[in-house]
Amino acid sequence: MANILFGNVEERVVTRDEFPLEKAREVLKDEIVAVLGYGVQGPAQALNMKENGINVIVGQRKPSPNWDKALADGWEEGVNLFSIEEAAERGTVLQYLLSDAGQKSQWPKIIEMLNEGDMLYFSHGFGITYKDQTGIVPQDNVDVALVAPKGSGTSVRRNFLDGSGINASFAVHQDFTGRAEERAIALGIAIGAGYLFPTTFQNEVYSDLTGERGILIGALSGVMEAQYNVLRKHGHSPSEAFNETVEELTQSLIRLVAENGMDWMYANCSTTAQRGALDWHPRFRDAVAPVFDDLYESVVSGEETRIVLDKNSDPNYRENLAKELKVMHDSEMWQAGAAVRSLRPENWKE
Repeated sequence: MANILFGNVEERVVTRDEFPLEKAREVLKDEIVAVLGYGVQGPAQALNMKENGINVIVGQRKPSPNWDKALADGWEEGVNLFSIEEAAERGTVLQYLLSDAGQKSQWPKIIEMLNEGDMLYFSHGFGITYKDQTGIVPQDNVDVALVAPKGSGTSVRRNFLDGSGINASFAVHQDFTGRAEERAIALGIAIGAGYLFPTTFQNEVYSDLTGERGILIGALSGVMEAQYNVLRKHGHSPSEAFNETVEELTQSLIRLVAENGMDWMYANCSTTAQRGALDWHPRFRDAVAPVFDDLYESVVSGEETRIVLDKNSDPNYRENLAKELKVMHDSEMWQAGAAVRSLRPENWKE
């Protein structure tokens, strides 16, 4: 691993320079990687590994929309596309990429398919960390590891195709073979990670659940909605409110942050924007800090896990989810967003 300075803290990371794809292929040359679940992460990781020369098969419930998606993506039934149980039986690395609720329900079948020396691979620390709620306790004679891409499956695939990759964490929970870390890193490189940094199953799930509910999705959408509503309340048009709330952020400012950092973005906006943002930054930080404290405690206590498993195990979950998302889709703010996106130059009709 390479030692890299992150601010004032030195961390050890794995880069493609020290662990190239050729080495990953050598480590995995005798493995059959069974990707169990073709939902969010499954398609990206499976396709990326396949295109990187890894022996990959997919396990997915049939019939289902995800089975049809796997067929559309070029996987062939009976060749490299099987039921979840058959793929698990064939694989030497079982990438357990079902939803967290799905992992809990399928675990009694999956544990029977694990053979001595196999690897059980996760992309989330949920099932292992909250074993008292999920029941996921692997036997002692297998490796257990995770590689957690720091982005959605869509981003994992998109970044792979453009050659940039996406960062990922990795962890080893159980090392039976003495090769668990090497296998995990090889899999991370094979799915296209930009670089890999070490963590633990517990730290991964604590940070991930906090991030998803916080700034990555929940807090971001909540803060956007609050600002949009204030602007509309004071007579600003939907177009103006959406552009000042979402469009300028996603199409301009956040790209500058991604490329050069927040300080650079501050330095390269108007002096009026600089002054106001610097003055209001601590007020927003201090206002939301107690909410983040409550959120983190809810994650650590297992309350968020209880909610996830309860809601996502409901047989009507997808129907209920569609109703919740429809409320967001039909809101004035996101209808305005659809109109704004249609007017981007790349969507103009000549």
